[in-house]
Amino acid sequence: MYLTQGLHRAVQQFPDRIATVQDDRRTSYRELADLCARLAGGLQRVGIAAGERVGILALNSDFHSGYFLGCWWAGAVCVPVNTRWSLAEIVYALDESDTTLLFIDDEFSSMATWLLRESTSLNTVVHVGQGATPSGAVSLAQWLDGAMPVDDCRRGGDALACILYTGGTTGFPKGVMLSHRNLWSSAIARMAEGMPLPHHVSLYVAPLFHTASLGKLITQVIVAGTSVAVPAFRVEEVMALISRERINDIVLVPSMIQMMLDHPQFPDYDLSCLARITYGASPISLALLERAMQAFPEAQFSHAYGMTETAPVISINPWFNHLPEAWDSGIVRSAGRAGLCVEVRIVDENGHEVPRGVSGEVTVRGPNVMLGYWNNPQATADALRDGWMHTGDGGYMDEQGYLYIVDRIKDMIISGGENVYSAEVENVLARHDAVASCAVIGIPSERWGEAVHAVVVLRPGAAVTEQALCDFCRAALAGYKVPKSVAFVSELPLSGPGKVLKHVLREPYWSDRTRQVS
Repeated sequence: MYLTQGLHRAVQQFPDRIATVQDDRRTSYRELADLCARLAGGLQRVGIAAGERVGILALNSDFHSGYFLGCWWAGAVCVPVNTRWSLAEIVYALDESDTTLLFIDDEFSSMATWLLRESTSLNTVVHVGQGATPSGAVSLAQWLDGAMPVDDCRRGGDALACILYTGGTTGFPKGVMLSHRNLWSSAIARMAEGMPLPHHVSLYVAPLFHTASLGKLITQVIVAGTSVAVPAFRVEEVMALISRERINDIVLVPSMIQMMLDHPQFPDYDLSCLARITYGASPISLALLERAMQAFPEAQFSHAYGMTETAPVISINPWFNHLPEAWDSGIVRSAGRAGLCVEVRIVDENGHEVPRGVSGEVTVRGPNVMLGYWNNPQATADALRDGWMHTGDGGYMDEQGYLYIVDRIKDMIISGGENVYSAEVENVLARHDAVASCAVIGIPSERWGEAVHAVVVLRPGAAVTEQALCDFCRAALAGYKVPKSVAFVSELPLSGPGKVLKHVLREPYWSDRTRQVS
């Protein structure tokens, strides 16, 4: 179970098959393997030993395949940085993971000098792009010049493969440690759910710092498929690429599906090539799903439910559960059944399994479950208990083993497929001089699934506008964490011990809905 295995197989069987596509650039599997061997040689030349961390701060690109596979070829650990973070969040992740070398693209090249100055761990920035190399950085071509290809160390199994940062309940991101076995077993299990296509051509639209896209990259290498990179989700560009490159397999967040269908030029593109559409990261409304299935009548739709900590898939609702009979039975509303190699059970607050049909917390066990949180033993102990990963999602299981997600036990919002812990936003808001107390909740949003909403109590005599509070948050937080709306109240509802009763704040927004997540 080492993540470069698929690359060796592809070179042996399909050396001239196109591995990656970006714009007019096409890279074969033979060329990709050569890049990985040289990149690994470059890492070893500058002293990157097995287990040491190497980061990337870049929009999706064809280089990502070389970055991940090249790092694993060298035995290094990948730290893909969230490109939507604030500068403070980026530096925190680099320093917390002790990342010493960072690949950076044109989009973020202006940060190179600042990052080298502010980060206590970073000592090398390698520029990957077409623009001018920033001061303090070295170009990829120069960095690779003279780097001798090295043999693949084939480090795998329970060895750490990557650290993916997700939101933290304390206001700081948590580094999810995923091993080669975690990512490999999850990829193989997903592939075993259905027959492979003759040739997989996939487009990465979600950022590659997410497990959804990273997991897709891994499966593409395993099946020797073609990976097409798009820097960001821009609707017209995505539709044009699907049509031009004849994409047949794609993973989308529901908000992306809606933006495509709502675009006035949607009918102008030939998207009939799409054979498989997997949606996930947040639930989809039945109205949007029905509309999407009508728009893509030849495509097989499936739903994947999971989280970063499970590399990522927990359960799959496959294409045949999207047929008319599944709509009649209601199974289409489920998150499917436990994926292959995964165990799922619903437990009460004491960790005891509850009867079918009774709601509780979704817990997971399997080879896909993370090693733990980097340098955070307390958070690891809270999440991994008695051999089970506690997801913080509330749901129930029916007699056939179908899982239904109905609530979120952990104080987290999922907006546009991105995780936002309320505490992260509350900690920033509370620092504003005008704010006496605050609470952050998720409210329904037609576009984003859930929107970040702040409820604020002002200090006596203080005044501040909604826009000013949002701007204050934007200076410290990634854009998707900034409140979309703010409500000012005289007091927050509190329990006897003084805890904010968020269910009371949420109730007016969710009262007409069957589930408390969107």
